[in-house]
Amino acid sequence: MSASFSNEPKDFTLFLDLLKQLIRVPSVTGAEHSFLLYLKRELDEIGIKTEHYDGLLVASGKEPQNGILSAHIDRHGVICTGPNEFQFAAFLAKNRSDLRGNSLSEQTFQQISQRYINQNVHAYEPFSGSYLGIGKITDAFLKEEINNLIFKIEGLNHLLPSTPIAFVDKLKQNGNLISAQLDNVLSAAIILYLYQHGFAGTAFFTAQEEAGKSWRFIHEWFKKNKISTNRLIVLDTSPYENREEADKQLVVLRNKDVNAKFKSPLLKELKLFCKKNKISFSCKDKFIIEKNRLREKDALKPLSIGSTELGRIIMESNGEIQGSTLQIPTTGYHTVDETASIESIKAIIFILSSFYIKTTNN
Repeated sequence: MSASFSNEPKDFTLFLDLLKQLIRVPSVTGAEHSFLLYLKRELDEIGIKTEHYDGLLVASGKEPQNGILSAHIDRHGVICTGPNEFQFAAFLAKNRSDLRGNSLSEQTFQQISQRYINQNVHAYEPFSGSYLGIGKITDAFLKEEINNLIFKIEGLNHLLPSTPIAFVDKLKQNGNLISAQLDNVLSAAIILYLYQHGFAGTAFFTAQEEAGKSWRFIHEWFKKNKISTNRLIVLDTSPYENREEADKQLVVLRNKDVNAKFKSPLLKELKLFCKKNKISFSCKDKFIIEKNRLREKDALKPLSIGSTELGRIIMESNGEIQGSTLQIPTTGYHTVDETASIESIKAIIFILSSFYIKTTNN
């Protein structure tokens, strides 16, 4: 039975319009500069202070301690690595140092290669975002020697190495569901929407999460500013195999990942708020543990409970930085058909507005 939610955020159609705009701006892992500049311009125009670092955009409202949010802004795509040679961006050899094989992304990317066949793509200049041409993926396969996906692409044999190639995408709506390459432009859109409606706290927009690097940028920022917190909220999407699984909850939380336990009091506050407001939620670690019990009975290899940006930050900071994840359940993970429920998005906006905006949007 599909979960439901009754609190309607103000001007939700404007949120969808904002999301449509952001989806059109490419942000392939390792080539996110133009997207960060786009966000910076949007935030500057509404009077939010921004600081642009390597791999990180920090936004600060008038009450920077009143809410600390984070969202990675890179999306999966392709990089030209040689003459008419194209590889999956997140899993290039140069990115492997931060990948441990225990994330859901790494476990699933080999399984979804065929979904990219016949997908239109467009190349762009990594700093300005300038358009460099359009092509079509004709084949995708795992090259075991380099442990990465190789793509055959028509129309882009003129590109130089290191040129990013994004999937051509647009937002699609079917009743209560929206689809696009939502991970993780959706979270960026939510944060920008919150700022437009009175959020005055701090937000981090991080690069290279899909390559396992985004935690480094936030961790370094906290260290060099000699700041710690136990109230960091990391927004993201959370993959499920089908709508039946995804629709069992509007909001996905976590007690832990493979790196660390989440010990912030904020996690308990979020659970209590969801219960009080009849917002259905689940904890992804418990879901996977239960799923592994069933897999064990069928003699299947267990799934990792996943590696998150927050877990790495907690581990590397020895617990000085703590918080909670807040995720939207989706299907079709890491494709242009990743699908989320509008009710889930409204629930996330309602939760964050209630916590951090004095005049809420309900």
